Amino acid sequence: MPIVMRLDRVMADRKMSSIELAERVGISPVNISRIKTGRLKGIRFSTLEAMCKALRCKPGDIIDWMDDDEYIAAFGKLPD
Repeated sequence: MPIVMRLDRVMADRKMSSIELAERVGISPVNISRIKTGRLKGIRFSTLEAMCKALRCKPGDIIDWMDDDEYIAAFGKLPD
C-alpha cells in the first residue's frame, strides 16, 4: 500500500517553484525536493499545514494512496 506524494503536480498547477514554496513554508528547498520525490520517513502536520496554506490546497491533494496493483501499473514496481 504505497503512499504517493503529489506535491509536484500541485506546485505545477499553481506555477510555484520549490524555492518559493520553501520560503513560504520555512523549510529548505532540499526538504521540498524530498517531499516531492517521496524520499522521506514522515512529515510534520505543521509543515503539511503550511504547504496547504501556501498552495491553497487540501492535504489529500498532496498525499495520495494507491493499492499495489495501481502503483505497479503507474511506476513499474513497488517502492523499496
